[in-house]
Amino acid sequence: MNNRLLAGLALLMLAALARADEHPVSMWQIEGDTNRVYLLGSIHLLRADDHPLPAVLEAAYADAESLIMELDMDDIDPVALQSLTSEYGLIAGDGSLRELMGEARYQQAATAAERIGVPLDMLARTEPWLAAITVEQLILTRIGFNPAYGIEMHMTTKAVEDQKPVTGLETIEEQLKFLDNLSLDAQISLLLQTLEEGAELDTGMDDMVRAWREGDTDYLEDEMLVQLQNYPELYQVIVAKRNRRWLASIEALLDDEDDYLIVVGALHLVGDDGVPELLKKRGLRVRQMHETF
Repeated sequence: MNNRLLAGLALLMLAALARADEHPVSMWQIEGDTNRVYLLGSIHLLRADDHPLPAVLEAAYADAESLIMELDMDDIDPVALQSLTSEYGLIAGDGSLRELMGEARYQQAATAAERIGVPLDMLARTEPWLAAITVEQLILTRIGFNPAYGIEMHMTTKAVEDQKPVTGLETIEEQLKFLDNLSLDAQISLLLQTLEEGAELDTGMDDMVRAWREGDTDYLEDEMLVQLQNYPELYQVIVAKRNRRWLASIEALLDDEDDYLIVVGALHLVGDDGVPELLKKRGLRVRQMHETF
């Protein structure tokens, strides 16, 4: 073995040993002149055995005086949510999902739905985007995932108990409009992809939770985010444009005396369009945080 190769291996091994007592997590810290802002990537549904969360996440919560999420989770009105979901997610008049999709694509969806045991008939009156979300939630519930264990609900419950204020970057109506304003083709593609990949969701979620817990941004970007990027309209509406809209609100927090914990979907925080990279390009001091053990 030549000396150059030995030196390279030594550097690799020493680097590994130097970090053997820590690993990254899906959270970043932004250093302001007067405070800190934490950016925590969320998985909206988790399992009971995915807890406890990494201690560094709980420490960031304890340090923050206020929480900011995609939605103001402690002020959601279930009646208003149901009304808005019906307004934006149900097909008006006598239309149906089959008519919107056309017979060929509906049959493709029906075949995929039968394969994973999803009764597509129950979604006959829903817009394709809402059908896709409903199918995904149904499959995740079957394999033990529950929003009650998700990061948002976990943090919101703690904040309510501790009387910490919780606010949102967006409203429920804004989020529903983002989805409802997708073109019909983009909505149908989302539904077909959800149905066709439903059988592998169990394994995929295990990998995603591992990558999230270990702050494996390469996996989250290369294996998860790239799937959205294959659908450019969906990616721009759901990820890229929203990330850019949030930047001004995040930067404004750095003029405050309080520290903040911001919680958004994990895929908003990875890649060139991710919030940490966009903030770095604006000259802010942003670093990924680590769990020590």
